[in-house]
Amino acid sequence: MNENLPLADTEFQELRERINSWFMDQLTSNSILASVEEDPESSKTQHIWHARILGEEKESSMLNLSLKQRMLHYETYLMPGPEENFSDFWEYLLRRNRRLIGVTLCIGEEDAVFLVGAIPAATVTEEELDRILGTCWMAIEDCFKPGLKIGFASRFNP
Repeated sequence: MNENLPLADTEFQELRERINSWFMDQLTSNSILASVEEDPESSKTQHIWHARILGEEKESSMLNLSLKQRMLHYETYLMPGPEENFSDFWEYLLRRNRRLIGVTLCIGEEDAVFLVGAIPAATVTEEELDRILGTCWMAIEDCFKPGLKIGFASRFNP
């Protein structure tokens, strides 16, 4: 596989099967992975998985992986946009973003905060999938509670 070229149909199907196999192995051996579902809207040019991961700071998160012909995209919803302390909230996330590797904090719909990333499809290996899962888990654990305490401070200190 050349990472600059789109995957051929057979390469795409082989990679899809490899990711499915990795998920099945993880379900039996990795305690942070609670469930995985394949999206019924998946197609021959895009395949989507929804993986529920368990955390300590945030009880659970849905990590969505989307395999396309050139890239494997991944994202998870972290938290809603802030109710207060807007500048402190966004400053915290921007400063935190600088230290993240392999995933980026971004603003999504309704000012919600997401973690996103992508790698070339041709570079997807079990080790890379392990790294993605671990990186997303760590970023959620590191960013969730501090972000909530800033953006929703009055809920913590009534």
